[in-house]
Amino acid sequence: MTGFLEDASFNQSPAFGDVDLFSADKPLSEAAARCGLDAKALAACGKDYGSAETLDLGRVANENPPRLRTMDGKGNRIDFVEFHPAYHALMAKSIGWGIHSGAHDGSEPNAPLTSRAVRLYLATQAESGHLCPITMTHACIGALKSEPDVLAKWQAKIVSREYDKRALPWWEKAGVTLGMGMTERQGGTDVRANITEAALHGDHVEISGHKWFMSAPMCDAFLVLAQAPGGLTCYLMPRYRPDGSQNAIRFQRLKDKLGNKSNASSEVEFHGAWAERIGAEGQGVRTIIEMVNLTRLDCAIASAGQMRFGLSQALNHIRNRSVFQKRLADQPAMRAVVADIALELEAQIALVFRLAHAIDKGETAYARLLTPAVKFLICKSTPHAVYESLECLGGNGYTEDLPMARLYREAPLNAIWEGSGNVMALDVLRAAGRAPDATMETVGALVRTAGQAFDVRRLAAALEKTLKSPDAERRARFLCEGLARLAALAALAEANSPFATLYGDARLTGFPFSQYGAADLGASEAALLDRALAA
Repeated sequence: MTGFLEDASFNQSPAFGDVDLFSADKPLSEAAARCGLDAKALAACGKDYGSAETLDLGRVANENPPRLRTMDGKGNRIDFVEFHPAYHALMAKSIGWGIHSGAHDGSEPNAPLTSRAVRLYLATQAESGHLCPITMTHACIGALKSEPDVLAKWQAKIVSREYDKRALPWWEKAGVTLGMGMTERQGGTDVRANITEAALHGDHVEISGHKWFMSAPMCDAFLVLAQAPGGLTCYLMPRYRPDGSQNAIRFQRLKDKLGNKSNASSEVEFHGAWAERIGAEGQGVRTIIEMVNLTRLDCAIASAGQMRFGLSQALNHIRNRSVFQKRLADQPAMRAVVADIALELEAQIALVFRLAHAIDKGETAYARLLTPAVKFLICKSTPHAVYESLECLGGNGYTEDLPMARLYREAPLNAIWEGSGNVMALDVLRAAGRAPDATMETVGALVRTAGQAFDVRRLAAALEKTLKSPDAERRARFLCEGLARLAALAALAEANSPFATLYGDARLTGFPFSQYGAADLGASEAALLDRALAA
């Protein structure tokens, strides 16, 4: 041994891959069992997305981002986005697993939304960007239900499990994907300030205007918002007009984003683009919110998956790396940090799949109040947890050779898309104001369930006081996070989790320290670590 680089091949953690992401994740597999899901099928999905080959597709798709070609060599407008084959391979895989369709196509007789949510959680660990069109295609049916004739015309293509990347009119394709465009340059979240206009032309409209963010521009159609004489209205805008000619959708450029590099997000103009109305005129927000609520749930599911993947990388490293003659996993300070992240993930998995199952079961009041709160908590917790997981790998975690740098750039996104933190907090207030009796009944049920594991009376009283306060909007984030924490504790208690009381003690009382590893988890550390990534 000479002391050169190649001589230092010992004491290295192995590459993470060829792992059954479902079976190795005990909080996830137990949540699936509580909902009566098919563990064998989900394990096959977990092995597919955890394979070294699939994980490498995620790397390649992000190292080779999409490119916009507005014109061909002759100067003809084509508005075409080119993707790397790795992206297309991931799209084919996720459509093959029915992540876009499983909640709607009758293939999942038992808890279809929840089963599909597990597959999304697994897929996002391999690569998150390609899931943007997948989740929008899944969610679009929520809006299209308001126009049954249109839905009937499109549904077979939407739920098809054959990925068809060709740029053709939708009726000529084996399967389609759908996107949406809501926000404009001058308004952003305030979509009622939109200036894009729809002009009636017989049985359709022609839309002129722009969208500042329209992701997945190679989708076959988009749900867009535009101003009609009766107010803001939702429309379905296909890539091709009914005569087969290209619709007047002009992509200006692709966004240069912090992360999410595999996915194309565009700035776009409509120059009299053909579209048909979805829902009643003037009811655009009410129509498209059915789609938005489903995409918000997906943001929470995907963020939990990202947190889990980051924790997996940390555990894989600390179990195989020694420092000062002792494995990192046996060093008390390191165990405290990683176990604390594992505790957070235990709660968030229980919470997000409790929410998905509530939607499956028709628990409307629970879902309406908690969807924005759950998105707020999970999506805003993930960047911190991912960072701490990255730090567990030391300097290697900060390099582009390993997946943590890409994951870290991806982590803030879901907290921004489909409504940022303040939007979610205000939406909780709005939901509570519209249905105060149902809200208090839901909160009361959460308090009773959570109270089986931990004394939440102080938190419950603070939440109720805030809800009734004239200062509620200023305290909206406290209310939103407090409600989500209460629901997480209730989900753990309902699942008979051995960590429910520990979660209450670590997150709802004690000193106001927010860094992972500050909580005293005592003898529970070993169990939390073993469950997070089982051998």
